Amino acid sequence: MRWQGGRRSSNIQDRRGQRRGGGLIGGGIGTVALLLLAMYFGVDPNLLIEGLQSSGGAATSVGSQPSEEQLRSDPLADMVAVVMADTEDVWHEIFSAAGRRYREPTLVLFTGSTRSACGVGQAAMGPFYCPADQRAYIDLSFYDDMKKRFQAPGDFAQAYVIAHEVGHHVQNLLGISDQVRRRQQNLGEADANRLSVRLELQADCLAGVWANRADKARAILEVGDIDEALNAASAIGDDRLQMQTRGTVVPESFTHGTSAQRAHWFRAGLSGGELDSCDTFAADVDQ
Repeated sequence: MRWQGGRRSSNIQDRRGQRRGGGLIGGGIGTVALLLLAMYFGVDPNLLIEGLQSSGGAATSVGSQPSEEQLRSDPLADMVAVVMADTEDVWHEIFSAAGRRYREPTLVLFTGSTRSACGVGQAAMGPFYCPADQRAYIDLSFYDDMKKRFQAPGDFAQAYVIAHEVGHHVQNLLGISDQVRRRQQNLGEADANRLSVRLELQADCLAGVWANRADKARAILEVGDIDEALNAASAIGDDRLQMQTRGTVVPESFTHGTSAQRAHWFRAGLSGGELDSCDTFAADVDQ
């Protein structure tokens, strides 16, 4: 991926190395579920940060905006800052064309655990987006997990993670996330999970839209980049993760989609390059 030399986002908050006060995660989440959450990105904290023992969970930690010099000395943080800026450029363009205003999210870098307006987030949960504070959160050690545990290395695979979380921000701005949560309140667990799958697949598709637009504007893609992203999308499919951790697959408990679904919808966004390419709520996602 050609990211070097790109503009860096000013919406980066660095909390790495901070010690988080308050309670710890404990109780309420079964061991198997916690293992699964540790492998997922795109986590919705409103659904998943339940059973946390956190005092003042709505409070947020204070971080600093890293300088350009600091970013240049930290290649991984530098890369995500450039990718974040690139998502800003793409979504400003798309929203403006639709007569809307795009509000830029903040990307929070943390180590181990941190507070968000959705509760306490831990590195074990993977990257997540909190709609209540319009921030995406990532412990950059997750990229080591991608490489070693998921066999999904590569800078474009890493960029896909950021673009997926920004996709959740886009859903939040468009009111899609709220609509889904309202519908889920009146549904049983299996039906609510199916809506979560559609929400996650749409975020995968929106990541593909970003890749399409960014490549047309700035020629960011190199040979093998698309395969990296498709491999990453497949690596965190519910079916693959459940087989790895449980030895069996329970479709009713899926919340993110199968490997095939996640790869399909990223490719749909990449090919179409438009919001209309990503209506996972009208499509037959099981095909």
